[in-house]
Amino acid sequence: MFALQVRQAIEAAPRSALSDVSKTMWQAFTAGFLTEAEAETLSALIETRKMVPAAVLPLRKSVGSRPRSDASMERRRRWAASGRMPPAIAARFTLAEAAVLAVVANEVVKRADCRMAVGHIAAVAGVGRSTVKAAIRRARMLGLLTVQERTQTAWRNLPNILRITSPEWVAWNRLARRSSSPGGGVKTLTTTNTQKQEGAFGKAQGAAPGVRTGLQSLNLAVSGVRAAGGT
Repeated sequence: MFALQVRQAIEAAPRSALSDVSKTMWQAFTAGFLTEAEAETLSALIETRKMVPAAVLPLRKSVGSRPRSDASMERRRRWAASGRMPPAIAARFTLAEAAVLAVVANEVVKRADCRMAVGHIAAVAGVGRSTVKAAIRRARMLGLLTVQERTQTAWRNLPNILRITSPEWVAWNRLARRSSSPGGGVKTLTTTNTQKQEGAFGKAQGAAPGVRTGLQSLNLAVSGVRAAGGT
C-alpha cells in the first residue's frame, strides 16, 4: 500500500521535486515500510522520469510596444502631434515616446506634475508599458524631467511623480497653460472687425436721444436712395 502511494507521488511530482521524493522513498525503505524490490522499482521509476526531457514551450513572438488596434495607433499619432513639446525636444524621441511625453506634459499643464501610473499613461498614449518606461528613462537622462519614487512597502508603490525641469519645455507649457481655458478651449486674444462694429452699434444705441434720432433719419435716407436706385 505504501509503495503505491510513493509511486503516485513520483508520477505527480514535478521534475524539480523528484530528488526530494527519492530521499523520502529511501528513508521509508530504511524504516521498513518498503521492501528491497519495491525500493528498486520505485528508484528506477524516478530515474526514468528524470531522463524524460521537459516540455518546450513555443516561443512567443515579441511585439514590443506596437499598438494592438487602429484606435491605439490613432491615439499615438494624435498625442505625438498635439504640440505638447517644443519641436527641438520632440525630435529627440520616437513617435511612440513623443506620445508618452505629450501625455505627461498635458498632465503637468493641468496639475503642475504627473502622477499617472505607467499603465494609465500607456493606455492613454496608445503604446505599451515598456515604451512608457523607456521614454521616461530617456527624458530623465537628458535632464528634461525628474522622477520622484514613492515606495510604500516592499510590495506596494504609489505612482511616481514626474516633474518637467527643462526651461524650454517649462516655458512652452506655460504658454499652453495661459492659452487654455478651464473648459479646454483656447481664448481668442484678438478683436475682430465684427466685434468692433457690434461695440460701435452698442455705443450708438446708448447715446443721447438726439443722436439716436439722427441715426434713424440717416437710415431712412439710405433706404430711400436704395429704393430709388432699384426703380
